[in-house]
Amino acid sequence: MTLLCNPSWLTYSILAQETMPPPPVNYLSWAKQNIVFSDRITQFPGPYNEALFPFFSEILKAISPEDPCRIVTIAKSAQVGGTVLANIFTLGTMDMAPCDFLYVHPTEENASRWSKQKLMPLIRATTALTALFPEKSREGGNSIHYKERADGRGAIQAAGANSPSGLSMISPRKQVQDDLSKWQNNDAGDPESQAESRSKAFIDAKILKISTPLIAPGCRISSNFERGTQERYHVPCPHPECHTMQPLEWEQMRDHIDPEHPEKACFFCVKCGGEIKEHHRAWMVAPENGAKWIAKYPERARYHRSFHIWVAYSPLESWEALARAYLNVQSGGPDDKGKKSGAEQVFFNDWLGQPFETDGESIGWEVLRDRAAQTGLPRGIIPPKALILTIGIDVQGDRVEWLLVGYGKNRYRVVIDRGLFDDNTGRNLPGFTAHSGHISEPAVQVALSKLVKREWLDCWGNRRKADLVAIDGNAYTEDVWEWARRHPITDVIMVRGDKREAAPMLSQVKKEKDKKGRPLKYSRRFFNFNASVMKAALYRSYRKVDPEQTGFIDFVHGLGDDFFEQATSEVRVQHRGRDGHPYYLWDLPAGKRNEALDMLNQSLAASLRLGINYWTEDEWDALAERLSQELPPAQLDLEDQLLQPQIPVPQSPPVKKQSPLIDAAIARAIARANRRG
Repeated sequence: MTLLCNPSWLTYSILAQETMPPPPVNYLSWAKQNIVFSDRITQFPGPYNEALFPFFSEILKAISPEDPCRIVTIAKSAQVGGTVLANIFTLGTMDMAPCDFLYVHPTEENASRWSKQKLMPLIRATTALTALFPEKSREGGNSIHYKERADGRGAIQAAGANSPSGLSMISPRKQVQDDLSKWQNNDAGDPESQAESRSKAFIDAKILKISTPLIAPGCRISSNFERGTQERYHVPCPHPECHTMQPLEWEQMRDHIDPEHPEKACFFCVKCGGEIKEHHRAWMVAPENGAKWIAKYPERARYHRSFHIWVAYSPLESWEALARAYLNVQSGGPDDKGKKSGAEQVFFNDWLGQPFETDGESIGWEVLRDRAAQTGLPRGIIPPKALILTIGIDVQGDRVEWLLVGYGKNRYRVVIDRGLFDDNTGRNLPGFTAHSGHISEPAVQVALSKLVKREWLDCWGNRRKADLVAIDGNAYTEDVWEWARRHPITDVIMVRGDKREAAPMLSQVKKEKDKKGRPLKYSRRFFNFNASVMKAALYRSYRKVDPEQTGFIDFVHGLGDDFFEQATSEVRVQHRGRDGHPYYLWDLPAGKRNEALDMLNQSLAASLRLGINYWTEDEWDALAERLSQELPPAQLDLEDQLLQPQIPVPQSPPVKKQSPLIDAAIARAIARANRRG
């Protein structure tokens, strides 16, 4: 018998083939070969360019199997390309080291949108993956939340942190926890722990946590960053005589910004004091010139590496835009990204990649009371800086309370007047019987309707009514709607607080149905507002003592001690879920009331509905000029004249003919408000 091959050679060759270690998983090389950006989504179209994002190279090494760490955390600002990292990790894994992969979003709705709008277009555009993920349905292997490789060697499971069942469907070797700061506890407890537990069977598991921070304490991504190595990207000073290594810190730019020339914004070296200008950025961030990540706690690198990166390093955002965003926050205008109110938090989160710090403790109520006494502003009189008026109405079981608040430039706010409808409401009306001050009582509804039309005197002697009324629709919703529906949507809206810190500042309530499945008609004028962020910003504003500071709050004299006690009553405290993990909520201590705090937020929600956070300085000035012009005195009856308060009237400016520019500014403001209405 003739042997066609050497049996020993064949045995050893097969053994060598089977025991050959897999090729190294190099996410950076994979990205260069497979990631191509379209000119529709970036100003730098074409293949992945390491020179543009050199600070990502070390992070890509950290998520590779060669690095021993199990968890990689990225705390980032917006517009730095962080989402690209998550995509490279996900798709590169499916190509080079296929396994079960879990990609978790804050909600299942987010997961569905990501799968349809992001994941599948990326797979179609990645040649190496097109054949591995056919779009035709294959026995459940291809659905919105589940994408399995054609050969069955790996799959991507998209899930929402709000769904415990979605987090328990697979045991992933690798996972991404995206937008981690927006995750809220679900019915089973802490979703972060639930997701991590799904990978505990794998000693070589990799978990990438990525997010822009929100509010601290309690911000998930910030807490993870602090538990890790806390690595920051250090760059050399561009001046030849210095070259000192340093991270780019916001304070190095902030303290030197010229409000008249934001285009000249630059950093200053911590050692030589030399200017670090934007044209130096490309040279500084290049690793060949010495730039590198430096860990504060390198001993943690074996298990958890954490990185912080913000817009100053990114070619996707200019330093001039950063300076202008800061100046807009200082001036109270909308920032360059068109974000809504809560501008300070938006700047900290989206631009600096830092959490919005709040200690959860308000200033002492006596301090605010004494401030009101010192200002001497008379109650019920509209001060000159209050250009927009809104009313917040809080509904309780035995009473309805209201608060009149004025708003002006630089996010100025002033509490002008307050009132109460209770058992005595309507006592002088025919047929009065004492029941309660409940919203369903006809006398209360009549009083509320009069409040909508009520006018207050301003400091020039003009009479003005509230521009918009926002009433609490969270309790006794049907009774509130029964009253609100009698008034135009331009006069009255319904609002309720949303406790989620990641919620929009103001959003329309989705269509709701009654017990019989019929759609409720009030959803068109019903809005949720972010109560948590509003309270945090309010408490920070309480501490501002300079009337010229952005966000300063004034109080008229005579509101009563109970108002200030209520306005400072809640505290932000840590709780622990059933699984022992902490979360933060605003709590009302026993024996205290918070109606004033709620009404401050309700009135702010009404101002956001009017769109004042989008107004330009010219539009505010145009409105101020129009309101300051004296109107003909109203004809008062004898009783009104006797009750007319004697107030000091400032020197009125001369009545000027409105210029076309001012008229156009006011017209734009009115048109914008009408579009939002």
